[in-house]
Amino acid sequence: MERDTQKMIAVGLVWGATNALMRRGALIWDQTLKSSLPPDATHHRFLSSLKKWLNLLLTWQYSVPFLLNLSASAAFFAILSDAPISIAVPVTNATTFAATAVFGMALGEETRVGLALFGTLLIVLGVYICIMS
Repeated sequence: MERDTQKMIAVGLVWGATNALMRRGALIWDQTLKSSLPPDATHHRFLSSLKKWLNLLLTWQYSVPFLLNLSASAAFFAILSDAPISIAVPVTNATTFAATAVFGMALGEETRVGLALFGTLLIVLGVYICIMS
């Protein structure tokens, strides 16, 4: 069970880090999109939407974290084959929330640091309680 818990925490850390990185990549994509598309480019909605999604996937600042995030998702499903879902989901999701906050702060996102750190402490405490039960 201890090894499974370490894997759950690792998946949560990867998810949290990649969430923050994908958010940054999406902002880069959005800035690029605003500067490159003419304002009247909505006459072919489907083609316009498809082009936007392709541009998003071609933005490496988004696509690399996205692929890492998907890899962590595959690892999570592998973990579920051995670990009880009643432990795996809360531990992994709690770790993800905490890691997203911490990595977001590390990337310079505007955050209420005191509240984010207090929330992270509560999450760590909750994960500890889940593991020790």
